[in-house]
Amino acid sequence: MITHHPSLLRLRAPLPAGLRHGTSHALLFTAAAYSPPPPPLRLLPLRVAAGGASPVGPDGGNRATPPPLGAAALDFARSNFLPLALIGGMTLGLLDPTLGCLAHKYSLSKYSTFGIFIISGLTLRTKELGAALQAWPAGLFGLGSILLFTPFLAQFLVQIQFFPREFITGLAMFCCMPTTLSSGVTLTQLAGGNSALALAMTVISNLLGIMFVPLSLAKYIGTGAGVSLPTKELFRSLVNTLLIPLILGKVARETSKGIAEFVDGNRQGFSVLSAVLLSLVPWIQVSRSRSLLLSVKPKAFAVIVTIGVLLHLALLAFNATTLQVLSCLKQKEESVFARKEYARAVILVASQKTLPVLVAVVEQLGGALGESGLLVIPCVAAHINQVRAGACGDWKAFALALHWMNRNFLRRRCCSNSSWGSTVLALC
Repeated sequence: MITHHPSLLRLRAPLPAGLRHGTSHALLFTAAAYSPPPPPLRLLPLRVAAGGASPVGPDGGNRATPPPLGAAALDFARSNFLPLALIGGMTLGLLDPTLGCLAHKYSLSKYSTFGIFIISGLTLRTKELGAALQAWPAGLFGLGSILLFTPFLAQFLVQIQFFPREFITGLAMFCCMPTTLSSGVTLTQLAGGNSALALAMTVISNLLGIMFVPLSLAKYIGTGAGVSLPTKELFRSLVNTLLIPLILGKVARETSKGIAEFVDGNRQGFSVLSAVLLSLVPWIQVSRSRSLLLSVKPKAFAVIVTIGVLLHLALLAFNATTLQVLSCLKQKEESVFARKEYARAVILVASQKTLPVLVAVVEQLGGALGESGLLVIPCVAAHINQVRAGACGDWKAFALALHWMNRNFLRRRCCSNSSWGSTVLALC
């Protein structure tokens, strides 16, 4: 039996005049006769929530439930696949070096580097490069920072007395490398920077790096270490390992519309494949040098990782401060250096270094500057740090702190206008 709530027995229409003063029974009868039919019963959907909690809120709406632990872990793995792959490769090499040594015997690292640059050519979209022409002064500064200034820091790093010596030599070699092939552009897009400018600096610096890297290594590292580096052989190796696969991938993309559409539709898959190929490098190098790595004290690892972090901060400080000074030189109209999208692209791209090119160089040198595994390990840690810092936005907090330190000095020294464009503050 369905019983209606008393509140439903309300008079919905006026009663006839002759029945207004009737008995209570008549009143009830009349009320029941003149009241509209009750609204149909609505059944709210019942869902089972984790832990027995109802997902329906007090107002009838859906209550937000936290994602399952497995989904959160999967999302974290997707967002941090490259660092996890690099760390996983090193861990696997330390646990069991057998397979890594076998892969080195068949030169798997050379094929993996070739594959990385094939993928880079396939995913390289140059349609928007023309949009970066109007920002050519900012791009020219970025190229100068990548190819000239940061290699200059290598000569100061090699002066540091450190054991094992390969750790500091590896970081010095890292300074002589061009910018990253993919993460710089990706982080620029996430930060709201000009991706066309970031792409232009990435392509040009890596092409010019084939000529600049052998010269920088010979001048800043080979001389200090008392080693004569094979510059011509190194240049030829970079052409074969970097430039040729990059061109092959790019030609395949431009000549076949089907390939271009397939690559653009599966960019995440190609990014994962590139990360897997890159993780083979530390796996092989750590497997080869496992006995030496186990003899290194943990304190040495901590110190070299700290030096790598300081190196990245030094690059951020130089690029941000120089852009700020350059933005003050043009007072009549807004300088191209003061525009946020250009500044973000230059600072992120010019403050990173690529790991695959370093691996190709280490493979070609064949132990001329030390044990290959010990040379690569600090650079892997530095690469993880720069990717993590860019993805988490740590560079914004650093740029804001740098702005507060330099604001009064720059305002007195180079900017007389009170509305001067603070490039570093604009980054945040």
